Amino acid sequence: MSALIVNLLEKYDLPTPRYTSYPTVPYWDFETINESSWKQSVIERFTAENGALCIYIHCPFCENLCTFCACTKRITKNHEVETDYINTVLKEWGIYRALLPTAPVIKEIHLGGGTPTFFSADNLVRLVKGITAGAMISLHHEFSIEVHPNYTTEEHIEKLAAVGFNRISVGVQDFDPIVQFAINRVQSFERTKEVIDWARKYNYTSINIDLIYGLPHQTVKSVDYSISKIIGIMPDRIAFYSYAHVPWKSKGQRRYTEQDLPSAEQKWEMYHTGKDLLEAAGFFSIGMDHFALRNDPLFTAAAKGKLHRNFMGYTTTQSKLIIGLGVSSISDSWNAFAQNEKEVEAYEEKVNQGKLPLVNGHLLSEEDIIIRKKMLELMCQNKTSLDSISLNPDFVATAFSKLRIFEMDGLVTIRENKIQVTPLGKSFIRNICSAIDAKLWENKSAQRVNAFSKAI
Repeated sequence: MSALIVNLLEKYDLPTPRYTSYPTVPYWDFETINESSWKQSVIERFTAENGALCIYIHCPFCENLCTFCACTKRITKNHEVETDYINTVLKEWGIYRALLPTAPVIKEIHLGGGTPTFFSADNLVRLVKGITAGAMISLHHEFSIEVHPNYTTEEHIEKLAAVGFNRISVGVQDFDPIVQFAINRVQSFERTKEVIDWARKYNYTSINIDLIYGLPHQTVKSVDYSISKIIGIMPDRIAFYSYAHVPWKSKGQRRYTEQDLPSAEQKWEMYHTGKDLLEAAGFFSIGMDHFALRNDPLFTAAAKGKLHRNFMGYTTTQSKLIIGLGVSSISDSWNAFAQNEKEVEAYEEKVNQGKLPLVNGHLLSEEDIIIRKKMLELMCQNKTSLDSISLNPDFVATAFSKLRIFEMDGLVTIRENKIQVTPLGKSFIRNICSAIDAKLWENKSAQRVNAFSKAI
C-alpha cells in the first residue's frame, strides 16, 4: 500500500455520518414537527407527487441475533407475535389512508428488518394484501424483501411473487466460518444459492446480495473467497458495505472488541480486492457501496444521472414520499422526516390509540433542503456546486475552505463553484459530504460525533 493511501487513511478514518439523510438523525430537531404538521406535510407531498408513494415496512423479529447488526430488532422464537404486529401495521397504514384525498399509487414496497421471513408466507401475503387493498400499483413497481436464507422457504418466495414481489435482497455478509462464528450467523453457500435459485424460478427480476467488509476476524482472503463464490451465481447487483462498529448503540457488537476488527489499511485492501473482482466479472461500481450488471435498472439510473438515495439505500425511484410503517421506521416527505417508536410495545400502544407512533422527526429548513440536494448530487453523481445566492455566503466560504483540503489531497477538483469527486475521492465520499454538513459543524460535540461509525 502506498504511503499516500496510508496517510489519507490516518487523516480521514474518523467517525463520520453515513448520510442516509440530511440532516442526519443526531441533528434532527423534534421540536420543529408534531403529528399535525407531519400529516399536513404528507398530504402536500402526496398531492405534489400525483398520489405516488413508496412504502417501507420494518419487520423487527429475528429468531437469532446476528451480532454485527445495528438495526432495530427483537429476538424471539415466539411466532405468536406475528398476528398482533401485522394487525398494528395495517392499522397504522389505515391512519395514513384516511389522510390521503385519493387512492395512492404504490411505486415501491420494501420489507426490511430484522428478518422479514420470520413471518410465515401466509402472514406476509396478508400484510401485503392489506397494504395494497384499494390502492393502485404502478405498472413499473418494485416490491422487494430482505431475506435471511436460513429462515426463508420456497413458499415465501413463491407466495410473495404471486402478490407482485419482483426484487429480493439476500443477506450473506461473508462465507468464512471463522467470521460467521464471530457474527453469530452460520450460513452455507449451498443454502444461499438455493434461495437465489427459487427467486429465479419465480421470475424475480432483480436479485441483490449483501456483503460486508471489515467484520471481526475477516481477512482479504475471506473477502476474496466470498466474492468469488457470489460471482459464480451472478446476482444482478451487490451491496458491498463497510461494517459499522457502533457497540454503544448495538450491544451485540460487544461480543468482540476493536482488536478483533481489521485496521483501516486492511479494510481498504478488502474493499479494493472485492471491487477489482466484481469489476472483472462485469459489475459496475454505483455510488458508494453498490455494484450492478449493465442490465440492472440501478446501472441504467446511474448512467442517466437519475440515481437516488434514501433511507433504503440507492434506488432508481425518484418518489419524494416514503411512508415508513412498523417499529422504528422512518418516513420522508422530502421536506420533513418522521420516525416511529423504537420499542414494539410503545409502537403498538400508540397505534392502537389511533395515533401515529412518532418519536422523532425534523422539519427541514430551506437551507436543509438545498444542502440535502447537494449531498445527493455528491453521492449519486460525484459532483455538485455551491453558490452564495441560494446558500449563506459564510457557509459557502467555510465549505470551500474544507473542500480545498480535499483538493490538496487529490480527492476533489474545484473549478469556480463546481466540485468534482476524483476516482480516488470516491472512497472518501462520506468525508467529502461532511464538508458541506452545516449541522455537523454548527453543533459539533464529542458526544454526537462519537455516534457515527468510522468513515473507511
